[in-house]
Amino acid sequence: MTAAKALGKDYAASRLVVAHLGGGISVVAHLGGRMVDTNNARGEGPFSIDRTGGLNAWELAKLCFSGKYSRDEVLSMLNGNGGVVAYLGTRSFQEVIARKNRGDEKAALVFDSLAYQVAKEIGAMATVLEGDVDAVVLTGGMANAAELVDAIRKRVAFIAPVFVYPGENELEALAEYLRAVLTGETPAKKYMNA
Repeated sequence: MTAAKALGKDYAASRLVVAHLGGGISVVAHLGGRMVDTNNARGEGPFSIDRTGGLNAWELAKLCFSGKYSRDEVLSMLNGNGGVVAYLGTRSFQEVIARKNRGDEKAALVFDSLAYQVAKEIGAMATVLEGDVDAVVLTGGMANAAELVDAIRKRVAFIAPVFVYPGENELEALAEYLRAVLTGETPAKKYMNA
């Protein structure tokens, strides 16, 4: 809703690509007040701090059946000890940036790869909206890293303006939606069990 308001539009009339840059990275196409497509941040899309993101299924199957690792070890490699943790041994994105800025080539490669993969997923979601995107929105803890935001913006600004709302704002978003429902600005939605 915040990005839609910044655009001077109702959320239901907005066409947004939202990338949440947190422990996992989800990139979502929003259309008609709904999330219409997304990557599964646990096993698809960009790698993140401790998740591998999308992998080559052929190579993963070979690893799983190699006899070298248990089921739990493989799952831990994919979620919890993958991504930046596997590449650089840290869970701190600030440390990744500091190492990159000190000339650590591996940290620079991981940083650039992360920005590249996020931008690529944003581009994929822009196709879901047929290229008609009002804004690209970056949220989450890693959106506090201006260098990362700039690296992503450089690749996706041609799609639409890039809005940045750093931090974990889930509670604020829920409160804003509740306010809109209580004031009659937005109708309440009912979610039924499948």
